[in-house]
Parts: sequence; structure tokens; C-alpha cells
Amino acid sequence: MRHTRLMALITCIALVAMLALSNVAVAQTKGMIGINVLLKTDATKAILADLGTHGRVRDVVAEIKAVTMQAKASELAAIQALPYVASANPDVERTTGPVSTTAVTDFSAGMNTWDLDAINVTNFGAGRTVGYDGTGVYVAVLDTGLVSNWTYYFHLESISTQYARCFGGGGGEVGFVSEQPNKWGLDQNSHGTHVTSTILGYSLRGTPINGVAPTATVIPVKVLNQNGSGWSSVVAQGIVYVADLKAGSLAGSPVVINMSLGGPTLDAMEEAAIDYAIDKGVIIVASAGNEGPEGMGYPGAYEPVISVAASGWVGEWTTPPADTRWWYGIDVPDDPTNPDDFYITDFSSRQLPGQDLDVAAPGSWCVGPYQELHNKVGYYYLGGTSMASPHVAGIVALMAQKDPALDAATAETILENSAIYLAPEVDAGPGSGKSVLNPDGTMTEYWWGANATGAGLVDAAAALTATP
Repeated sequence: MRHTRLMALITCIALVAMLALSNVAVAQTKGMIGINVLLKTDATKAILADLGTHGRVRDVVAEIKAVTMQAKASELAAIQALPYVASANPDVERTTGPVSTTAVTDFSAGMNTWDLDAINVTNFGAGRTVGYDGTGVYVAVLDTGLVSNWTYYFHLESISTQYARCFGGGGGEVGFVSEQPNKWGLDQNSHGTHVTSTILGYSLRGTPINGVAPTATVIPVKVLNQNGSGWSSVVAQGIVYVADLKAGSLAGSPVVINMSLGGPTLDAMEEAAIDYAIDKGVIIVASAGNEGPEGMGYPGAYEPVISVAASGWVGEWTTPPADTRWWYGIDVPDDPTNPDDFYITDFSSRQLPGQDLDVAAPGSWCVGPYQELHNKVGYYYLGGTSMASPHVAGIVALMAQKDPALDAATAETILENSAIYLAPEVDAGPGSGKSVLNPDGTMTEYWWGANATGAGLVDAAAALTATP
């Protein structure tokens, strides 16, 4: 039987496609596109003047020798051929990816949730099982920002209002990236709020729900608009901003970036920003994408980034008729963790040649704050690799608390070596896959290949043990 969330995902994919086509149409109507240019040298006045003969120079990002432009599409080849240009490409759209939503209807008491049990951060009924909580670590969430009533869900001290920022613009229509003061806390999309809740935990109508790294400090960096979409030039600016924080006022603190966003191609400016941030000591985690067999999204598929696929638990909705309390009321066995208890979702992007998938984490039926109406408190189950990524960013924050000198390559190696391998499930007909209960009492079977899991399901306890 088809997964109950499939039609919602298809609808969201179609909507994202229509938005992308709309953006292209607007840019073509005006005859201009956004172009991101990487230079071989610094952007001198002479270089900028010469670029200006091919279009309009809008931004210079000196840290990564990058320039954003508005120009006719026909000028792209000429710009690429300039002797001082390392690479140039059209600004690439970025989105959170489609997510499925289902309203949470039961808000009874419960401190730990299935997804934290699954990654060995908590143990059912016994609280946290790891000795770290993220204290002293900053996690920058590059996303849609936070909803305006975010203080209802999070402790004020958990959100770094001092460093929170909003970047907007980009693309052919606008062409330049601007900082938009205070908009980081006026989001109407809720995606960034849900992602943040996985890292920090949240208040469920007054009941505290655990997070992966509940005493870490989140820096909201809004790089996507109210529709959950944006441009790679804006994402790159957000990455550079966080890298500069790490090199400056946060030089004495570990810094992690979570990016639950992506697009079909790797943008040169975004790649340079990632390299720049990692060189400054930032560890970057990103979602793999929700395109299934069509392959991973970027920047997640870029090798230096720790990319995350979406897994689920075979115990979901365990007792028919569907038990709405299962997500906090049923134990996920973890002594030891049994790989047979988990599956890879059908929407989670598979690794194609030239792409790099690292690990998997819970990304199916994850509960958190999500508001359909402005300032109206709400909680939803969300499904997507967007939900999987912050689980890993939170674990990296715990690892960085233990070892403040932890670097990106070491963190990735530890996560992969300590992961619980999820062996492929070959589709050999009905009854051959992992059977999982749906909310309506029907069953869905899941199959996946070796290109779907990376090294396997992350294990926080094991990763911390392996961290020096």
C-alpha cells in the first residue's frame, strides 16, 4: 500500500517546482539572471569595473573572493571565460524540501520522545543517558528563522538574539543580498522553529520535552523566505557570517551549522563559503534531501559536509487503532540497539555517483512546534531529511562540548565509525521489506539499497565514547 504521506510529498514537490519555474519566468521576463562569480584573486576596482561591462555587480564577499551579479543569461559564458574568474554559475534556488505534516492531538505528559531514544540520547522513562548536554556550544540554524512567539517554546537564554541575523534577496529578480534586521524572529513558515526544537527541546504546553543538546545556544540565521525558499548566494552569505563569528567573537567556542535545506546542484559560491567556514573551525551538517532515487541535494552531497538521511522506527503507531501517544509513550529498545528496529524512508535521497551520504537519523513522524496560523501555538509531526539533520547537529554539539577542538573531518569519521549499519532491504515482492504501521492501521513496506543509509543510524552514546 502506498505510504499515507506520499501524496502530501508529491503535492509539496509540485509546489516547489512551480515556485522554481515562477522564479525563472520572472528573471527571464526582466532579461536578467543572478550570477555568482568566484575570482582567482581579490576583487580589485579594475576587476569590478570590467565585470560591470557584462552586467551589474551587486555584492562582493571578500572573505571567499566572490561577487554576485545581475546579467543577461547570454553573458554567462563570457563571464566564465574572463582570465580572473575561477568559476561562475547562475544563482541556485534553495528550499527546505517537501515535508509532510500531521497534527499532534495528544499532549499528555512525557519528557523523552522516540527519536531521542533511537539515537541513544535518552532512555525510555530514565531521562538522558549521555553525560553531555551541549553547554558552551553554538549551533547556527540556517533556515527560515523563528516564529514571533518563539519564547513560548524555548528558553530565552537558549537563543542567541545577539548574533541572530536575517539575510534576504538573491536571484535574478533582486540580484543582491541584504541584511534585514530583526526578521529572523518573525517567521511565518515554522520550519526553522521545528528544526531548532530537535536540538534544544521545547515546551509542550508547559511540559518540557528533551532535546539532543538542550543547553547548547542556537543562533537563528534566516536565509530562506516565508515560503521556505531562497537562493544559494543568500545561504553562502549566512555561512560566511557564521564563519566570521567563529573567527572573531566566538573564537573560544565550538560552532556547528545545521542546514536543513538544499537544491539540485552545487553552487560555486556556496562551496567556497563551506570551505571557508570549515577552515575557520566550523562543523557543518546538512540534510540529504527528499528526492528518493533522484539523488541527494546540495550542499548536503558535498563531501566536507556531514549529510543526513531520514530513518524511521518500525514501532511507529504500534497499536491499532493508532495510538497517538506512541511517540513519547513507547520504549525504543536500545540495549543494545537493534538495526532491525529501523528503516530508511522512501523519500530520503539516495546517494548517486559523485555524491557523499554520511549517516542516517530519525526523520519520520518527528514532533515539534509548527504553527499553521500566526502566533497560534501548534505542534506537528513532520517528516523529511530536514528533521533528520538537526539530530546529528545536536550530537555534534555534544561531541564538541567534550572536545572543543573537534574539527569537521574528525567529527564525520567518528559519526560514521560509531553508526549502526542498516543493511539494505531488497525488493523481492510483497512481504520482503520492513513492514511499518500507518496511522490508519494499514501497513507500508520499505525497501532500500546500500546507497540510502550512509554508514548507518547515528548513535550518540557511541560517538561520545569515541570522541577524545
